[in-house]
This record gives sequence, C-alpha cells and structure tokens, in this order.
Amino acid sequence: MTPYDKLKTARASTRPTGSAYVNEIFKDIIELHGDRRYGDDAAIYSGIGYLDDGIPATFIAIDKGTDLQSRIARNFGCPKPEGYRKALRLMKQAEKFHRPVICFVDTLGAFCGAEAEERGQGQAIAENILEMMGLNTPVITIVIGEGGSGGALALATADRVYMLENAVYSVISPEGCASILWKDSNKVADAAACLKITAADMREFRVIEGIITEDFDNFDKMCNSIRHQLKKDLKVLSAQSRDELLDNRYKRFRKIGFFNKIEND
Repeated sequence: MTPYDKLKTARASTRPTGSAYVNEIFKDIIELHGDRRYGDDAAIYSGIGYLDDGIPATFIAIDKGTDLQSRIARNFGCPKPEGYRKALRLMKQAEKFHRPVICFVDTLGAFCGAEAEERGQGQAIAENILEMMGLNTPVITIVIGEGGSGGALALATADRVYMLENAVYSVISPEGCASILWKDSNKVADAAACLKITAADMREFRVIEGIITEDFDNFDKMCNSIRHQLKKDLKVLSAQSRDELLDNRYKRFRKIGFFNKIEND
C-alpha cells in the first residue's frame, strides 16, 4: 500500500472509533464530562475504567462518530479548546490519584473555527503538551486512525506511543501540504509520500515504539492484545521513580529523528 492508500484506509468510515476501543479494552467505565471553564466537548470521550481487576486507568479518546448524527455531535473528531482542557483536567486528576493515562488518537486536527480561536485553541494545545511532559504518572498513546498535527500531539506527549498498521501521523494533512507547496489538490498522493506519514516511517524515525496489527474482523481479540501490551508497559513504567519517569520521557522526545551530515568537497 502506498502512503496515500494508507491515508484513505485510516480515514475509512468503517474503522472502529475511539470509544469502540475504550468500551472493548476497559470495563466498569465511568464517563466524565466538562473542562470546568466553558463546557463539554463530545469529540473527547473520557473517563475512568479498569484495564483489569485492580488496575484503574484514565482513558481519553478522540471519537469521530459512526454516523452522520454522531459525527456532527462529535464535530467529526476535531476537538475544541474545551475538549483539550477536559483532557488535561482528567490527566491532572489521574496524577493526583496515581492512575495511568491511556489516550486514543484519531483526528484530522484540532477544530480551527473562529469560536475555537476565540477560546484559545493554540494555548489549550500548548498547555497540554507542556503539562504532559511533566505529568507524574505513566502516559501511553495509541494512534488508531489519523494523527493530525498539534491536535494529535496534544494527546500524544507520552511515555509510549503506538500506531495501528494503517494509521498515519503527520504535522499537516497531505491536502494542506499539497495546497501550500504545489497549489494543486491533485498532488495529495505526492504530498503523502513526501511527508512520511505511515506507521513504518514513524517507527524508523523513533516517533513510536511499535506497530499494532489490525484485525477488525476479530476486534475483541485485537483489543485483548492491546490490553495485554498496555498492562505490560504499565508494569515497567509504574516501577520507575518520578524522576526516572520524567527523565525517560524527556529523553524519548530528544532522540526522535536523525539527520545526515553533508560534507563539503
């Protein structure tokens, strides 16, 4: 599959949404609402649940919806500032009660409407990234579909990041890139290839720790495998001291990417 094929697959309406993963992986779920400043944002499905008996965790999932009505209600998975502030509120709550945070990302990007800008969209995203770097509890993120720009990074500043095999992760949408570089919407496939958006690319650049095999025909088994990986990672992360956890998180982001030095003749 080409990068553009993977992009189309990541956007397919038949893919399970963020809430589907939460409801399959967690049990005894309590959904929590509101940012305590402005309101609630249905694009962010969040709350508390159990990964297993005795393992409570805070979950935060971006959800695109499954039909027209739910997609409109969830703003097609494009969170507004109150969504990111709700997420941060629950992260700080998780830190207080020593619960790990599990995030599921699937978004074209943060909502860019006028009302979002008026309520501080950029600040909300920046604040999440800043606070997550110093969050004193383990954080694991899984990109389940599309990971678009800062809208995704605001929930992906984590100790471990995974991607589904056909998910994509990019600083800008290929459509946006094509319109900026070539002023031509027909160059989307070329932009997707240039941007290096696939899970394999992200693993090569050390942006993610691993790739999760997709098996939507056996979704329960797939989610059980994800649960097992989460529990395995949390066992390692929870054994680290606060200083070790934060230092390793800092080093994780410092080592992302690489460059080739070109010698002049």
